[in-house]
Amino acid sequence: MTSTTVQGRLRALGRAELTLLLRNRTAVFVALLVPVVMVAAMKSSLESVDLAGTGVSVAGAALSGGVGMVLIQVVYMNLVAAYVARREDLVLKRLRTGEVPDREILTGTALPSVALALVQTALMISVGSAAFGLGWPQRPELLAAGLLLGAVMLTALAAATSVMTRTVQTAQLTTLPLFLVSMVGSGLFVPLEVLPDGLASVCELLPMTGVMTLVRTGWLGGGEGADVLGAGLNALVWTALAVFAVQRWFRWEPRR
Repeated sequence: MTSTTVQGRLRALGRAELTLLLRNRTAVFVALLVPVVMVAAMKSSLESVDLAGTGVSVAGAALSGGVGMVLIQVVYMNLVAAYVARREDLVLKRLRTGEVPDREILTGTALPSVALALVQTALMISVGSAAFGLGWPQRPELLAAGLLLGAVMLTALAAATSVMTRTVQTAQLTTLPLFLVSMVGSGLFVPLEVLPDGLASVCELLPMTGVMTLVRTGWLGGGEGADVLGAGLNALVWTALAVFAVQRWFRWEPRR
């Protein structure tokens, strides 16, 4: 009987999932083009917003928000559909009969989406820095932390959301709440500094707010130590809650 390593199992799962992802032309289209379109729409809409006092330019707000949009679209929304599809096709059930632990099954399924999101993010930062005069990331360690925490948190949230999703088609509906709430209240479209103080305080508790704070601070600079610490704590708490939900309620077999 031959044994395999963790790296080997994750590589095999990731390669299989990448093959399935590339066969789904709709998913590839959404992952690659929709974030770009959304960034253009954000830039146009932000031109009518007074950003004075926020320390963020229109291009900076739009492109840093685009990073958050890539994470939500490519990691979260794509993975909810992927987990549901693998569950309904009995792929997850068959994988569990082998030597692969549950966490590796979920991680291996997520690897292609996370990798694609990171590549898109790198391209967006390069274009923003070179073509829009935003400069290269001022605090790359915070930017990297925001991207890593965002990818892990949204992977866990995707697995948790799949519990409430019966079919791949309904994934478009079950992912909408987080998508809409994040666009409006997590600083993707409009920096929280332009919102009323009371509303901004509530929005600081949303899942993507901490990630966006780390991304924007890491790329564009600014931000105080307490803000960065609070942003990291926000992302870690939401990740822990999502992981608990997955451990408690994740479905490995088709819903009846």
